[in-house]
Parts: sequence; structure tokens; C-alpha cells
Amino acid sequence: MHDKTQSLLLRWAALFLFIQSTILTLSPAVRERTWDVDYRLLHWAGFLVWGVLITFAHRATVKHLPERDPYLLPAAALLSGWGLLTIWRLDEEFGIRQTMWLCICVIIFILAISAQQIIFNFLKRYKYVLLSSGLFITALTLLFGTNPLGIGPRLWLGCCGVYFQPSEPLKLLLVIYLSAYLADRINIRLSSLPLLIPTLVVTGLALLLLLVQRDLGTASIFICIFTVFIFLYTGKRRVLLSATLFLTAALVMGYFFIDIIHVRVEGWLDPWADPTGKSYQIVQSLLAVANGGIIGRGIGIGSPLLVPVAISDFIFAAIAEETGLVGTIGLLVLIWLILARGLIASLRAMDRFRRYLAAGIVTYLGIQSLLIIGGNLRLLPLTGVTLPFVSYGGSSLLTSYIALFLLLSISNVEDNEPAPLENPKPYTFLAGALALGFLAIAVTSAWWSVIRAPDLLNRTDNPRRSIADRYVPRGELLDRNNQSINITEGESGSYQRIYLYPDLAPIIGYTHPVYGQAGLEATLDDYLRGLQGNPSSLIWWDHMLYGTPPPGLDVRLSLSLALQSKADQLLGGHAGAIILMNAETGEILSMASHPTYDPNKLSKEGQALAQNLSAPLVNRATQGLYPIGTALLPLIRAKFGEAQPTDSELNTYYQRLGLFQAPALNMPVAFDTVDHSVKNLKVSPLQVSLAAALLSHNGIMPVPRIATAVNTPEQGWVVLSAEGTPIEVMQAEAANDAASSFLMKGKSHWSHVGQASMDDNIITWLLAGTLPDWKGTPLALVVTLEENNVFLANYIGDSILDAALNQ
Repeated sequence: MHDKTQSLLLRWAALFLFIQSTILTLSPAVRERTWDVDYRLLHWAGFLVWGVLITFAHRATVKHLPERDPYLLPAAALLSGWGLLTIWRLDEEFGIRQTMWLCICVIIFILAISAQQIIFNFLKRYKYVLLSSGLFITALTLLFGTNPLGIGPRLWLGCCGVYFQPSEPLKLLLVIYLSAYLADRINIRLSSLPLLIPTLVVTGLALLLLLVQRDLGTASIFICIFTVFIFLYTGKRRVLLSATLFLTAALVMGYFFIDIIHVRVEGWLDPWADPTGKSYQIVQSLLAVANGGIIGRGIGIGSPLLVPVAISDFIFAAIAEETGLVGTIGLLVLIWLILARGLIASLRAMDRFRRYLAAGIVTYLGIQSLLIIGGNLRLLPLTGVTLPFVSYGGSSLLTSYIALFLLLSISNVEDNEPAPLENPKPYTFLAGALALGFLAIAVTSAWWSVIRAPDLLNRTDNPRRSIADRYVPRGELLDRNNQSINITEGESGSYQRIYLYPDLAPIIGYTHPVYGQAGLEATLDDYLRGLQGNPSSLIWWDHMLYGTPPPGLDVRLSLSLALQSKADQLLGGHAGAIILMNAETGEILSMASHPTYDPNKLSKEGQALAQNLSAPLVNRATQGLYPIGTALLPLIRAKFGEAQPTDSELNTYYQRLGLFQAPALNMPVAFDTVDHSVKNLKVSPLQVSLAAALLSHNGIMPVPRIATAVNTPEQGWVVLSAEGTPIEVMQAEAANDAASSFLMKGKSHWSHVGQASMDDNIITWLLAGTLPDWKGTPLALVVTLEENNVFLANYIGDSILDAALNQ
């Protein structure tokens, strides 16, 4: 029965890995949406080697361990195969190395099974020699240690490209030592010196060595292993409390005195404070988990290599990104299955040595898994240990397979009675504690991949969005006459955003892999990226099949490039803003903000632009805030006539004009949130243009609009509704009279120039518009100059209105 169960489970594991290998092979075609690609094939060598090795391992267990637990080998085999293919997907060179290590590990595993009884006797008898040898070899890293990456702690011994980390098997040697030592002692109290002195001395030496090495993750595991053994032996929960207090105190002390702990604790407490520096790893790990969502981006389609050391410390994040919450829960279930079956084997063990040994192995595997996965998810500070059976690393994989051999051998109980166990509660408590730990991991994984995912993926420091843009064409931005403003050029894998009218940069913004998004490119991103406007079935299908949205949709703007070119030419090198608006519909026909910049050169000039004191990145038309001064005189006359209004009356009127709130426009806007007093209020040109529209459209304030339609695949051009409704602010007669009173001699439109002082500088306003009896499109114009230049304001106003009225 055991043989059939294990054989069936191994077949299911092989099927799972076969499907994973097939998907990985086809992933380039899926990502580039064409069959004409270079397919990934080398990982099949890893799969075939895994299949052969696990077949021999299965036969060895059938022959030498007939009563073993049938779930342990399939779970461990699937984990190691899953990890192997993930490493092949991330880095084929390391995939070859891991495949070679798997060969060595499984061969040693098979040889150990055939000599299990001799090995167990040897381990118990020579516990001191084994642990001392492990300490000695680990100590050699202080003199001859190296790091395969060339930087970081020198925890490895190596030569000729082959590296071995002694601290990995040292954990297992400590488990073996403590199991053999405690198994030979009966009825020793917690305060007894024979119990404490030898174990404390040996464990203390190991901890001291690890602290000198700065291998703090392994040191934490040593403390946990030692604590659990003493707890299992004595049943005293105060042992756990003491260890918890000790670890907390060590963490606090390390935060203040050890730089590496300080950096990791800061990254744990507030990773967003330095997301591109010290916290880069954990932030990218969380972004990977969020990017995976529920079902994942698809094997070979995600971007797990954005997370540093993805093949080792952050392999959980790599798996989470491409298999989603479903994959991570499956991974946790496999690890928990090994732990649960290991604890069952411990309770059924034929002697105390095997019982302690099984429980110690479960503790080692469980604590190490919780530490590294918790670090990936920001549930715990990052420790830098490996994920057993899964992460890259020969010493880690070898230790995991030796632990598997020991668990299988201990579980191989025929009809022998288990060793007496007076108090099973510590084992039950250990199982419950590990279960709660894995439940916390599962909940945290769901939190980042489902609840927090939308916020995380919209961060400007998430490079996965720009990577997707290289494979899926982004929709175009067009003017009102369908002339292209922003387009996408290139082929799948090399799509690039091109800005055909750079002077509009402060308004249209940009989408960039380093600097994120701004302007209309940001606010219309869902349409341009294809996440809105496409059929939900198409969005779902593309996400399922490609892990990306469908092609983006074109968006038509209300802007007229002819009028826009005129406005930019007139504003030239002067700092300020221009808004020309259809006073009836609120459609913005022209919006200029100077100084401007070229978004096509953002990669080279982005840093300098961000530091430029003239703020070219700011859209002065909607985000610039200026004092009013005498700019609103026509509107004050329309309301109060020649009378002088009080501050209270003006305050109420300004509220009615919408000067205390952000205009409802689908692009970045600003309003004064600091001072709502009439004398100190600052407003944006957009707010003033909406107020000026009253005089050209019978006292009715329109709702501003700049994105007017989107080209959908099913319905063609669909009009985008305004984000509000027009408001009648004053009677038409009052508005018309005020407009007529500001009609300048020889002109066909009303206009007014006002000025205000700001920071020892003069701000020049021009408000203008068509007259009430104008039979064409009613227009409102606002010009804002950050200088004392009435002549230029009038010249710009006359020129733009003449051009607009004569179109």
C-alpha cells in the first residue's frame, strides 16, 4: 500500500513538472505573441535528470524502507523539482549547476538508505566528533572563506567554481548532537547542570562562530533549534518565553550596534523610506508577489529577475510572481506536509534518539522556511537563509536530502511499539506553533497579492509596468482632428513611446521605465494600457494567456494642435501658462505650460529636470497656483457692479466660482489648501478659465474636459462623459453686461489684464473671451505670465483669439 501511494504521488509530481516544463518552453511565444521565437529547451535536461534520479530514489525506498511514510519523498521531490525548474527559468547556468548538485544529493541519499542502520548507530555514537568537525570546518571560513557573488559575508569554502557553505550542514549536526545527548539522559530537570552545561557550551560556541561570520540567519535558527529541544525535553513553556525575549533583545541590540541588522530592521519596519536603495530587495519582492495576484503572471512571463538573488534568498517571490497566490499556497502545503508527516514519524519513533531527531529536523526545516518566506513577505526581518529543497545551493540541497533520508528512515516502523512518551503536549504545541506560522504566511501572502496589489502595482518605482509596455502596444493620444500626439513604435519586445509634440510634455506627461508616469499618460493609463474600454472577457483572456493586458486603446483629446502650436510659439521662453476653452462645453482647445521639456530625452535629462529650479515638469496651467490680485475684476463687476464687496461676500462668491476646490478634470490638478482668505488665496489658470467662461456663456460655468473619446474595439469611438454638470453661477444678463463692459475698442472680444504680487515678482493675468452675441463657438481664454509684461499678455490674447475665431 505504501509503495502504490508513493508511486502514484510521484507520478502526479512528474506530471506537474512536465506541464511546468512545457509552459516554460512555450513562454517566449506567449510573451511575444508570435510562434516565430527562440523556444526554451535546455530546462528539459533538468526535468529528465530529475525524473531518472527520483525513479531510482523511489526504488531504493521501496527496497530498503518498506514501511516508510509514503508522503515524504513525493513532497520533497516535487519541491526540489519545482525549485530546479524555477532556477532554470531564472538562470540557465545556475540551472545546470543545481542539476549537478541534485545528482550528487540523490546519489548520497540512495547510498545512505542502503546503509541506514549503520549510519544511525554512527550518528548517535560519534555525536561529539561530528559536531566538532562541523564547527571546525565552519571556522575555516574565517580564514579561507569566500562569497560566490564577490561581495557580502564570506560564508563559503570553494575552489574552481565549486562552493560549499558549512553552516548549512552544521544546523543538522546540531540537531543530531542534541538528539543523541538528550536521548541518553532521563529525568534531568531544567535547572540541572548536566543538562545545561554541555549543550549550552556547544551551542554557544556555534553561535559565537556564526556571529563572527555575520551569518545571523543561521544563528537565529540555532537558537530556535536549541530552545525547541529543551522545551521538548522539559515541557516547560518558560523556555520558549525566555528564548523569545532573548531573540528580541538580540534584535534590538543588533539594531543599534551591528550595521547589517540595522539595515534589515529598517527595511522591515519601513521599506518605502528607501525603496531604490537599502530596501530595494524587499520592495521588489513585495512587488513581485503583488504582480502575481491570485493565479500568477504565468511561468516564464513574469519579471522575477527584478528581485536580486531570485534563485536563492528570494525564490519564493519568483514563484509567487509567476504562479500567484495559488502557487504559493501549494508550496506552503507541500512544506507543511513534510513537517506534519515528520512530527507523526517522531511520535511513532522506536526510540528516544529517533524521536528527538525527527522533531529536531522538523524544527530546522520549519523555522528556516518560515524565516525566509516571512522575510520575502515582510512578515519578519530578512535573514538571508535558503528555502529547503527549493533554493539554489548545493550545501542547502544536500542538507535537505540528508534530513529527508533521516525522516524516511525514522518513519520506517513496522510492528515495533513506539518509545514511551509521558508528555505529548510539547509535540502538540510545536505542531500548533508551526501551523500558525504557516497560516500567517498564507494570510500575509494573500494580503500582498490581493488586497494591496493594486496600490503596489501602480507605484512609479514598479518597473514591471514598463516591461509589459515593451510587449504590448500602448494606445495613442490624438488631438481633436485625430492627429497623433503620442504614439508607440517598434515590435513586440521593443515597443517604445514616441512623443511627436514635445512642447506639450507638461500636459500629456510621459510613461517611462525609470521615472514612472505623469500627466495624461498617467491619468488615462487604464485606457492607453487596455485595462479599460476593452471587453472584460478579452482582458481576462489576455491576462490568463499572456499575463499582460490586451493592446491599448487610442484616446482623443479636445486639444487642437494648430491652436496649441500657436500658443506655444507665442509663450516661447516666457514662464507661464495659457488655456483656451470652449466656454459652452468646457473642452480645452489649447493648454500651454512653459518652460517645457522633451520627454523623448527623459532617460538622459530626467535627473536634471527634477532638480531644475524653473520646474519644467510642473503643468502650470492646472497645477500652478498664483495670487489673484486684480485678475477677477470682470467677474466681480458682474456680481457686485460698481459696489465694493466685503471680504465675507467675496469669500462666498469665490466658493461659488469653485476657487476653493479642485476642478473635476481627468488630469493632475491643484488648488489652494493652505489659505482660504480672500487676500491670500492662490488659484490655478484652469480655475480662472472656468470662471472666465461665465462671461462668454450666459453666466453658466462649464465642466472642463480634455479627454473626449476612446476608440473601443466593439463600438468604435465612444464619447467620454464629463466629470460633473455645468453650474449657473449668475444670471445671463449680468454676465453679458460685464463682458460687454470690458470690450476693448477695435476688438471683437472682451478682455482684461490684472496683476498680482508673489515672492517679489509680478504675475500678469489676462482674461478674455467672445462676446455674448457671438454666433460661433463661445471661447474663454486665460494667460498667466510670471513677469510684469502687460503688452505680451495682450499680444498673446489677441493672437490666439484671432486664430481661434478665424479657424
